[in-house]
Amino acid sequence: MTSVVLITGASGLLGRQLFNIFQRSGVLVVGQGFSRAAPPTILKADLEKTEEIKGLFDEVKPQIVVHCAANRFPDLCDKHPEQARKVNVDATRALAEECAARGAFLIYISTDYVFPGVEGEAPYEADAETKPPNLYGELKRDGELAVLEATKDTGLGVVLRVPVLYGTAKSNSESAVNTLVDAVMKAQDADAGVKMDDWAQRYPTNTEDVARVCRDIVIKYIKEKQHLKELPHILQFSSEDRMTKYEICEKLAQVLGFPLPGMIRNKEGNDPNSSVQRPYDTHLSTKTLKDLGIDVRTVDFVTWWRRELGAYRK
Repeated sequence: MTSVVLITGASGLLGRQLFNIFQRSGVLVVGQGFSRAAPPTILKADLEKTEEIKGLFDEVKPQIVVHCAANRFPDLCDKHPEQARKVNVDATRALAEECAARGAFLIYISTDYVFPGVEGEAPYEADAETKPPNLYGELKRDGELAVLEATKDTGLGVVLRVPVLYGTAKSNSESAVNTLVDAVMKAQDADAGVKMDDWAQRYPTNTEDVARVCRDIVIKYIKEKQHLKELPHILQFSSEDRMTKYEICEKLAQVLGFPLPGMIRNKEGNDPNSSVQRPYDTHLSTKTLKDLGIDVRTVDFVTWWRRELGAYRK
């Protein structure tokens, strides 16, 4: 019998890659979406409503669920905390409980922002103490705890933490990395005055690599289904490409063959008066994945962007 995979947030940056890679693996894939739902491949369901989650599971009957739908914007979480909790915690708990009740294997996509990221602490191992620096990180950490609690008796839940993502996008605003292409374009004007962070260390990771790792986790864990409780349930995946947002812009400008006359390095770090504090360095150790025999290699950042931005080059 063909496995059925359900991808939440299937119309988003990572969700689309997950949908594609599982589809190419020969399983039946169904996506969940809301504002960008496109039945019958991406079904419309409001994950803030438990009855719609149950209805989705009744219709799809998945054996595998990858939950990447989330409010992933720290500033929006801070601005609308109650709504963010509904999406990032309550919906996650409801999904995990449905998976546990129905025997479906769940991968929950989490974030490096569960760690404080203070200078000198990174890299963080999967079992390191979490101490989120902002509400977004807190909510994703609470989502992790909800998954682990709901699936502790079955071992059917896995948390996968990832850092900032980039990849093929419908609009650059889908990714905090892709959107820097627009900043590079704007900075062609010498008077633009585009301030760009040159303090926090980032590890931009490609969605194609994350999707491949998710598929490999599913293969490994389904094969070891009789021993799920003994396998690790918090995993981490990250590129080793370390750079600040300013350095990302430099690389993008290099690929495009552009200068950056209108961009200003900002080495100030966090504004102590800002409501959302960003971590300095939340580099994720991939040791647990390596120990499982899962390939953690990633595409080279510049090589991928050369291919992606080829049409824009002079």
